[in-house]
Amino acid sequence: MGSEVEPDTDSWDDFQWDPVSEAELQAIETSYFSSKRSSSDSLSHSNKPKCRRLPNWSLQSYHTSSQTPSSSGAIWNIAPAPCLANLITKYQAMKFVGRIDYCRTADEVERASMELLDKIKAKNGLGQVSLGFDIEWRPSFRRGETPRKAAVMQICMDATCCYVLHIIHSGITPVLKSLLEDSLSIKVGICISNDAWKVANDYDVNVQPVMDLSGLANTKLVGPAKKWSLSSLTETITCKELEKPSKIRMGNWEADSLTKEQLQYAATDAFASWYLYEVLNGMPDLNIKKETSEKVYNA
Repeated sequence: MGSEVEPDTDSWDDFQWDPVSEAELQAIETSYFSSKRSSSDSLSHSNKPKCRRLPNWSLQSYHTSSQTPSSSGAIWNIAPAPCLANLITKYQAMKFVGRIDYCRTADEVERASMELLDKIKAKNGLGQVSLGFDIEWRPSFRRGETPRKAAVMQICMDATCCYVLHIIHSGITPVLKSLLEDSLSIKVGICISNDAWKVANDYDVNVQPVMDLSGLANTKLVGPAKKWSLSSLTETITCKELEKPSKIRMGNWEADSLTKEQLQYAATDAFASWYLYEVLNGMPDLNIKKETSEKVYNA
């Protein structure tokens, strides 16, 4: 994983909250320092300390979104927070660190698919299960050349294990077909409709239901709607870099066996899709945020 760089906390000295929150913080600090002044000569006689340090939770690499009304009625939109680009010289790379289950033969793919179906059924009472989903195929470099078939399929449903299925060798097995067409799970990813179309075209399998993370992000994040890439959405939500080295991305996914680097790349993409969906799905929709803000304001 990429190395973490300690943020330059000196640049926080002039940090200001919104006016309402700033006033609240100053009032708290004034009361605190007034009570301490009589018992300690080391404290400043000013009502405002020389610098204000942000709380530790503001430095976390992963954020969840919430809007919490303060005592004065103001809305604090805590996350997704800006990535403090001026404080961090290099993002830490996102990397899947769980177990990568690489399946190349039909028997291995059947076993992995059954394992996934069992996990999904075990969570059936908790609602629809999300599966981070992605595919890779060998690129075509000649104009007019027929696109190659999908060669690798990645599926991830939690942070402990990602399945990398080398379907160019195993094919789409019966249990895997059932998994991909099972409505108990929702397959999530960027431009996933295109991936689903390619799987249908290459293997006559209908991947459904699906959820495009780009569209979901536009219903959750403040700002103009945009066409998100997996890398840009990962950076926005997690403040981590999703590395996309061309040597791996444009490599030979039809090789007899995938390299360690290819497996890591494939698993991380599927994990990122699953993780981003879980975070975004837990956020309120923009219209709900607006209604909440209006209610607090009117109160």
